[in-house]
Amino acid sequence: MQLLQTLTERGLLSESDRTRAAEAIKAAPEYPPHQVLVDKGFVKEEVLLPVLAQEFGLEQIDLTKTTIEKDVQAIIPQKLVHRKNLLPIARHNGTLVVAIGNPFDAYAIDEVQTITGLHVIPVLAPPREITRLIKQYYGVGGDTVAALAQERKVEEEDIEFLEALEADDSEMAKAAQEASVVRLVNQILVEAANERASDIHIECEETGLRIRYRIDGLLQEQKLPPEINRFQAAIISRLKIMARLNIAEKRLPQDGRIKMKVQGREIDVRVSIIPMIHGEGVVMRLLDKGRMTFDLKMCGMLPDIYSTFKQLIDRPHGIVLVTGPTGSGKSTTLYSALNEIKDETTKIITVEDPVEYNQPGICQIQTHAKIGLTFANALRSILRHDPDVILVGEIRDLETAEMAIHASLTGHMVFSTLHTNDAPSAFTRMIDMGVEPFLVSSTVEGVMAQRLVRTICPDCKTTYVPSLDEMPLDFPLRKGHPKAAPDVAIQRSILEMMNSGPVAEGKLWKGTGCRSCRQTGFRGRTGIHELLVTNDVIKDLVVQRVNAGVIRLEALKAGMITLRQDGWRKVLNGTTTIEEVARTTAGDIS
Repeated sequence: MQLLQTLTERGLLSESDRTRAAEAIKAAPEYPPHQVLVDKGFVKEEVLLPVLAQEFGLEQIDLTKTTIEKDVQAIIPQKLVHRKNLLPIARHNGTLVVAIGNPFDAYAIDEVQTITGLHVIPVLAPPREITRLIKQYYGVGGDTVAALAQERKVEEEDIEFLEALEADDSEMAKAAQEASVVRLVNQILVEAANERASDIHIECEETGLRIRYRIDGLLQEQKLPPEINRFQAAIISRLKIMARLNIAEKRLPQDGRIKMKVQGREIDVRVSIIPMIHGEGVVMRLLDKGRMTFDLKMCGMLPDIYSTFKQLIDRPHGIVLVTGPTGSGKSTTLYSALNEIKDETTKIITVEDPVEYNQPGICQIQTHAKIGLTFANALRSILRHDPDVILVGEIRDLETAEMAIHASLTGHMVFSTLHTNDAPSAFTRMIDMGVEPFLVSSTVEGVMAQRLVRTICPDCKTTYVPSLDEMPLDFPLRKGHPKAAPDVAIQRSILEMMNSGPVAEGKLWKGTGCRSCRQTGFRGRTGIHELLVTNDVIKDLVVQRVNAGVIRLEALKAGMITLRQDGWRKVLNGTTTIEEVARTTAGDIS
């Protein structure tokens, strides 16, 4: 309780909070006192750690700025590292510097000194940062892999399955159901959910197992202990059991689904397994329902595009298309659009393959091709249910396109997606499917093309002056190029951004890398958009079957902002970086 007294004396804890904090600490004797204070919200960790360091006479360090010596991890047994949550940092002349997160556990230091025979110098660091680095240096699930050879009871921590799992009595099933294998697979899923991963890739290679998480659109490899390769088959069998797949089938691709809760958040996992030359490859798409919000204002549209798109979706009939490659946020934009126009007087029906997120107030249908419930067949039946707004998950073929057009011509608002690289190509894509050009021109009201770019981490965001080599030819700040001149080709909003704030001084923003963003400089993603609104001239061009380039030129004359230009606007307002926009878009200069 000396800690509580010190915090109170320094004005970091009120008398009333001190009493409640003391009760909370007594009620959780299995946790360190300072962890209880932080978890219960009595005091912030960054405020508490300096007090702890002073009380115990320890040096406090920032692990994100500390160089950890190579091979020093092998000095302490892996089980002890995980059990006591400590990390060896450096070794010098018979001394070992160890980062600890719990200074109250004096036995941990004694145990390290006894095992290593070295004089241990403890330094204080945030427990969560120590845990992150343990996973980085020892591998995800390293403690579980070390325990696989031992028989011990392990709980399925942090995961609750929303459907009962079934398994037979085969040897493969028994191996997959061992407590340690169960825990290892759970740790992989929990780690992915906590790191905001959208996908987990488990790949069997000649040298062993490889696991990568897709975070903010890019794959990041996870360090794994080498012993995990022995349990490759058991891990994949466990995933098959969780996804209700046939664990004996190793020759054909299989698709399944896992419904579970991770730390109270409902997560839907789509599992795809494909046989490859060195074993079965597994890709899992994580749909974290607890973190998804479908708000059109949160999709990253700048005010001018948001205003125009809002006018489009408020129209009484017609077709609005959202285009882009897989994983470009099309479904999120459409769900957000539906939530924007949803009210008690509007009947909304969707046809999807599959239904990714359940939306209250919206009737959702999942296609089932094996029994004939295709997009087109579902659309025929939907029209008898008197909808006002219809969402078709994707226009894939002529039959679906014709049904969507029929629904539009009979007074319904239809939303759908297409796989095209830009907005003007949507018209030629539908005509290529076999739809009559006059039907396309009379029904398609607008097309939104989009991509996702990573956003700069707010915790380590800083300004810098970009060099000439960093700036592409069409970047607005680059001098001496016609595309950079202050004319109609560069939208008025870009000129306003260029003449205000740090940009007027030739400065941009970037992330330097910190704990919050895993040293990448980016955290989260946002959309960049290209919105084409159909006018009379564009309708005539569609009827004439002109190519997408001609439609694009006319749309630009009408004020369309390209994906690239919208990306530059988000660079100029400090949302993302030049490299991100250049990575995800093609240049406008031919």
